[in-house]
Amino acid sequence: MIVLGGAPANLRVLARSRVELIDAHDRESKQPYHAVEFCCVEEAAGRLKGYLEVATAMADRAIETQCAAVAERGYQVTSAGILESAGRKPGSLAAILASHALIHAADGDHYRNALSAAAERHGLRVSRIQTRVLEASAVSQLRLPLNAVLDTVNGLGRQVGPPWGADQKKAALLAWTLLTAGAAWRPGA
Repeated sequence: MIVLGGAPANLRVLARSRVELIDAHDRESKQPYHAVEFCCVEEAAGRLKGYLEVATAMADRAIETQCAAVAERGYQVTSAGILESAGRKPGSLAAILASHALIHAADGDHYRNALSAAAERHGLRVSRIQTRVLEASAVSQLRLPLNAVLDTVNGLGRQVGPPWGADQKKAALLAWTLLTAGAAWRPGA
């Protein structure tokens, strides 16, 4: 999780953390759809609901903690950005359980859905955008050339130090885009 603040010319990272959504006491929660792959649809649905409730509660606590920390510094979190995979969207539960590829996609969506639900509980605007169109959408919204955008994101990494890998850079870019756009931004617009 990356929280940015300040004017675009004065952009800075206010907070960053890793959001844990896997119950350390339940190994199966790491890949919930894999865990129910051989269950009947009814049993799978019940177990998946439980895994989602736990992941959402964990996301809720992480968001609450970050919002409070940022509020202490005089800022308010208003938006949450979630990067979507470019993979095929899962269909019915029966179809998902019948396809190993869809099981992988559903596992990823499970965690994105938990984050989204928790953010909405906190009254945050949630924007979900596919990772593959993030840079083009950001360039369009920020009205800057790609090299300037990437230089700024790399500069944010120098502010906070390692780790600042691809995941952190993408999260920062999405956060910057949301911060700049406010409520007016729609992914892909």
